[in-house]
Amino acid sequence: MTDAPDDDLAWETTASEIAYTCPGFDIVRDDVVLPDGTETDYDYLDDDPAVVVLPFTPDGDVVVIEEWRQAVKRVNRGLPAGSVEPDDADLTAAARRELEEETGYVADSLRSLTTLEPANGITNAVHHVFVAEGCTPTGERDLDFNESIRVEETPHEALRDAVREGDCRDGRTALALLYHDAFRPESEGDHA
Repeated sequence: MTDAPDDDLAWETTASEIAYTCPGFDIVRDDVVLPDGTETDYDYLDDDPAVVVLPFTPDGDVVVIEEWRQAVKRVNRGLPAGSVEPDDADLTAAARRELEEETGYVADSLRSLTTLEPANGITNAVHHVFVAEGCTPTGERDLDFNESIRVEETPHEALRDAVREGDCRDGRTALALLYHDAFRPESEGDHA
């Protein structure tokens, strides 16, 4: 077993196994050879691709969720997000489904914003970020058994302020919002 990269920084993977599995992710242990020839192992979280949705109402507010996050033992404020499922026709379908399941909101339109690797030092997770426009609460929520979620609308500026002030610490939300605000064309106005 070997890796393809032809770069003097690349590690060679000589073996790989699932060290631990649970609902939602696996922990993978790779045996690797470092560029200097050192043999060691490396563990990482193997996660399915996910979508993150930055949903705007017709008035320009952002639909956010508040959800209990056991790992940090607190309620987290952020954007709707979730794993791409085998039944999803494509990433846009996954984004539409996650938005409706978690919030009950349905979007008039969705567009891809960016793709990010939020913590590639410890996980192979890939997050596909979408902007949803014209979101209205006309759908039906369908939460997973282990999701405890509150839904609300907040002004775009208030969410940006919460990220800046550290009140919104969710990494997916901060990355999506800041990427959107930094790189949107001026012709799109304040939020779109």
